[in-house]
Amino acid sequence: MHTDSLFQPITSEVRTTRTVSLTFNDQPLNVPAGMSVAAALLMSGIHRFRATPVSESPRAPYCMMGVCFECLVAIDGVPNRQSCLIEVADGMRIHSQEGARDLIYQPMSVHVVEVQS
Repeated sequence: MHTDSLFQPITSEVRTTRTVSLTFNDQPLNVPAGMSVAAALLMSGIHRFRATPVSESPRAPYCMMGVCFECLVAIDGVPNRQSCLIEVADGMRIHSQEGARDLIYQPMSVHVVEVQS
């Protein structure tokens, strides 16, 4: 049984009629520009963003402000992205995150300064 999404943007907050095209688990979606990935997916009827590592329980956004980490997805091949903090972009490839994912270590360049005594 399909029901309409209960998540709807407040009309006064939708400032543009421009849309962007993206995919979620290889399913094409057109969503309003300027909103977060989490909001766009919820508005599109997506209710399962990830699964927990131990019990594989389904998870979806809870706080919508980056505190709870329930909205983790892989965006353009990068895992552990908080979808509530990232704005949608044209061509974005989003996949649900299944279980635990390793963090991607990206060392920053370090400049060594020699101290003369």
